[in-house]
This record gives sequence, structure tokens and C-alpha cells, in this order.
Amino acid sequence: MNVGFIGLGIMGQPMSRHLLQAGFSLTVYNRTASKAQALIEMGAKLANSPAAVAAASKIIITMLPDTPEVEAVLFGENGVYEGLSAGKIVVDMSTISPEATAQFAARLREKQCELLDAPVSGGENGAMAGTLTIMVGGDEQAFQKCLPLFQAMGRNIVHLGANGNGQRTKLVNQVICALNILAMSEGLHLAERIGLDAEKVLQVVSSGAAGSWMLSNLAPRILQNDFQPGFMIKLQQKDLRLAMELIKTLGEDFPGTALTYSLFTKAVEAGLGEQGTQGLINIFKRA
Repeated sequence: MNVGFIGLGIMGQPMSRHLLQAGFSLTVYNRTASKAQALIEMGAKLANSPAAVAAASKIIITMLPDTPEVEAVLFGENGVYEGLSAGKIVVDMSTISPEATAQFAARLREKQCELLDAPVSGGENGAMAGTLTIMVGGDEQAFQKCLPLFQAMGRNIVHLGANGNGQRTKLVNQVICALNILAMSEGLHLAERIGLDAEKVLQVVSSGAAGSWMLSNLAPRILQNDFQPGFMIKLQQKDLRLAMELIKTLGEDFPGTALTYSLFTKAVEAGLGEQGTQGLINIFKRA
């Protein structure tokens, strides 16, 4: 099967590699073409535009930072839309607005093409290991056609119904993640401030009721002063912004989400946006 992949960043690189290793014929595009070199050496073909990727592929995957980038790649000059023909499927694995996703799907159906929104969870480690959780919204038949691709990149793959539901589920995921990151950061900061051995504290609390993925995977990096991104603070802040936009339509208060959004925004404003999400702890004054 001919597959296209657009967006070869922290997540897109390893996801593309797994598709090649699974035997798919891959055409790739990235704004910075040099990021495609390792994939080309593995057998991928480099296209000179998103339109060219779409023309060469039956299924086109996008993995981009935010809604405006996805819209530009799909519908801008030399965009995917220009290279589509009836029966092709676009799979957007970015995390973007659910409302925009539904609008993009409607526009693609004008060319008798389907859109699946398929955001992921698991970060860089999950992408590298091929163990991502993939939450999918869109047409059931299109989902079944794309399932072998998802299985090459992830382990827990769930179809959630109509377009936009994959994105809505991802925003739920990000709200829970952000609150866990805040809990981890504040707890470790408290341990440091009261003079405890943070490594021993982590050993104790991560094995009890306070245990979490964040404590097991991100807290050790904090203790090593390792703030390299598996997932950037600025992207977590963007996801929380999308969650807040969704929440506003409900007319209810979600105080934890509002708090974490404000704190991740503070981190971005403090110049921490390029750090991994474990860098949230750096909004505290640390000894």
C-alpha cells in the first residue's frame, strides 16, 4: 500500500520508520527536507509538496503542531487537497480543534475522500517503541482500511465514532496528563523545599497510591535535571487551550483544567516552552 506522511518531527520520524519497517511504501514531506534523510536511506521517497504526497499515496498521514498548520497543509497552496482523488483517506494524527476537524472532513468529502482524526498518546518513547495509544474518529470503513497502519505504530487502538471524537478524547487525555504533571511537579518541589532526599521520596511514593506514569517516567528525569522534550511544554499548553475552548461550550467550571492551563501558559511565557513537560517544575524557584 502506498502511504504518505507529512510532518517528521519528534513523533513523525519514528512513526514513519515503523511504517517502513512494516513494509509500507512511503512518500514523505517535511518543510525542512533534511529531516527526511534517514527515512530516505531506509527506502522512503521524498516529495516536494503535500500535494505531491497526496498524488502518490492512497492514505495520507499528517502529524503537525496545531490547527492552522494542518489547515495549511491540507488546503493551502500545493496542499493535500490538490493531490487527492476519490477514495483516498487522510489521517490527521495531530492534536487539533475537534470543530475544525469536522469542517476539514466535510471539505474532503467534496472530493469523495474521508478524514480520520487519530491523535496519539505515549510521547516520543511510545512513538519510538511503536506502542502509541491511538484514538480515532471518523468513518468505520475508513478506520478498518487504516487499521494495519495504526497497528504498525501503536498498541491500543480505539475507534470512537464520528469525526472529532478522536480529538475530543485526546483533550480528555491531556487534561488528565496535565493534572498529573502538576501533581508530580508540586510534590517533588515540596520534597526539595523541606529537605528530603528526593530520590528516596520518589522510590516510596511511586510504588504506593500516588504512583502514576508521570512519576515513573518523568520524575526521574527531573531529578537528573533532564528537561529534553518527549513532549514539549508549548504543545501541552496548546492542547490545554483547545480543552479550554471545548469546556467554554459547556457553560461549566473545570477548575483543575483552568489551573493547569494557566501554569503551562506561565511556563511558556517564562521561556520554558521548548522543554519537556517535566520542565513545569521549573516555574517554581528551585534551590
